[in-house]
Amino acid sequence: MTATGDLELPRHGFGAAPIAGLYQAVSDDQARATVDAAWSHGVRLFDTAPHYGVGLSERRLGAALAGRQGFVLSTKVGRLLVPSGGGGRDAQGFDVPAAFERVWDFSGDGVRRSLEESLERLGLDRVDIALIHDPDNHVDQALTEAYPALAELRSQGVIGAIGIGMNQWQVPLRFVQETDIDVVMLAGRYTLLDQSGLPLLDACADRGVRVLAAGVFNSGLLATSTPAGTYDYEPAPAEVLGRARRIAKICERYGVELPQAAMAFPLRHPAVASIVIGARSPEEVATNAALWDRPVPDNLWSELEAEDLLPRSN
Repeated sequence: MTATGDLELPRHGFGAAPIAGLYQAVSDDQARATVDAAWSHGVRLFDTAPHYGVGLSERRLGAALAGRQGFVLSTKVGRLLVPSGGGGRDAQGFDVPAAFERVWDFSGDGVRRSLEESLERLGLDRVDIALIHDPDNHVDQALTEAYPALAELRSQGVIGAIGIGMNQWQVPLRFVQETDIDVVMLAGRYTLLDQSGLPLLDACADRGVRVLAAGVFNSGLLATSTPAGTYDYEPAPAEVLGRARRIAKICERYGVELPQAAMAFPLRHPAVASIVIGARSPEEVATNAALWDRPVPDNLWSELEAEDLLPRSN
């Protein structure tokens, strides 16, 4: 584990968006079995958010972790859930009833309300990490209102650590430079195919901010040893698909599977404390756990660098 202040961050984490019906509905039983599988494989870091299944992820994760000890849990602020009064299915990627609408709110009152409602859904009296979630279009309010509110809650012990979670690196870099955050969750910007977040990671290393690396498969392209499917939730461009296939061939020569390398790569940076991998079934958990336990030869990284498929190490 890696320490952030008094908080120990496990090396591997479970992303709880898929068990809330991301793209495809998941039953209560399957969701519970998936969390149980993660626990049985030694996972002790769990990440969720109100956004995921409009509260369903938090409720399911809280129920599955009830009575357990020794885990680290993160949830997020920035979207309040309000009753929609309508029917149909959710329109933001989750196959769940559209019983709630998400309302952006990075105000101090909004943050406090968000945490209070999250704690109720989770069945907890505190969370280890509160992440400011996707403030792309609300940066100033997140800096001047959301962060101070979280800093107060941290001083009160309601949360253990403050972070920011985004799919870009520029705004998190401002938080690292301008606030006293503890953690950054960076999705998809430090992977085998996209190292654009390196300036952020270097700044985190300099300032002692720990990084949770999410989206290490870039939404699916790196999830199997035969690259196919989506890259950042869109059809993979030909150039990116070609690079992924070149990386996969080099991995094969070393007896390494592409997703194995994808999970190992971010952890090579000194700022990265954990990787967070989503799963929707016990089988997915078992597959990923088997791969992250396998070492990756140093010569593989050297060859990828020599082929200009990764930036050269200093």
